Amino acid sequence: MLSPLARTLSSAALLVLFAAGCGEGNASSSPSDPAQPLKVVATTTQVADFARNVGGDRVSVHQLLRPNVDPHDYEPSPADMQAIAEADVLVKNGVDLERWLDETISAAGFDGPVVDASQGVQIRDGNPHIWHNPLNAKTMVDTIEKAFAAADPRDAAAYQANRVAYDAKLDALDGEIAKKVESIPADRRKLVTNHDAFGYYLDRYGLTFVGSIIPSFDTSAELSAKQVSDLVAKIKATGVAAIFSEASLPPKTAEAIGREAGVRVVAGEDALYGDSLGPEGSAGATYLQMEEHNTDTIVNALRGTVA
Repeated sequence: MLSPLARTLSSAALLVLFAAGCGEGNASSSPSDPAQPLKVVATTTQVADFARNVGGDRVSVHQLLRPNVDPHDYEPSPADMQAIAEADVLVKNGVDLERWLDETISAAGFDGPVVDASQGVQIRDGNPHIWHNPLNAKTMVDTIEKAFAAADPRDAAAYQANRVAYDAKLDALDGEIAKKVESIPADRRKLVTNHDAFGYYLDRYGLTFVGSIIPSFDTSAELSAKQVSDLVAKIKATGVAAIFSEASLPPKTAEAIGREAGVRVVAGEDALYGDSLGPEGSAGATYLQMEEHNTDTIVNALRGTVA
């Protein structure tokens, strides 16, 4: 019996094949054709943003995951399948975040280069949320630039120039985050979040992870009654100032724990962007905006100040 993902892939693949057979599909352009942009498929909102910054007007990016959608909930659409089939380059986050990707690529019939943006990043206990350290983002961007240059040598200089300009913004972001976090009193630099998505951020800027509402990197996991009781006790014992909900996850459990522990829960428009960027026009619409929003939210809550 086929799984729901397999059924979705089978249906989408059939639609793509039908369109191609009727002459409605577009043949993949040569990456060396100066009249055509490089066709890029990017899995997550973060790597799609990096790809757009590196590629500029020389790439056309099709993004698979939508803003504020949990990566574990993704199901490919026929448009996604066709974009994959016609892509010149496919970019993924890696670290086993996109567990559905190999099956999707196979169903789409894609045999081009798959770029693992996590290459060269020091992985923390299998945690796939590597982008929350801007220095890791620089490594990811460098990997993407090299892949674009290999696929489209004619525009290699443009990709390099775009990467250098974006690196400067990432360096400035890193320095600004460090400065803001240093303004939090040392005994208040403690974090409780929806799930363990911010390990790289905490390591980089010297905050302490007290616990999470979801007990793993997988957002489908749930706390047991004992784990909830233990987390409430830990929050009270450590003097945690706030619990941070995430924009892509429901805040209900976090709010219940917050009430029991007697601490503020940061949710709604102030929620952190953990797994995904936000939609266009939101405080987390780009990677740079997301990290600035997250930092300002954390700093204001832990300092007890108003944004």
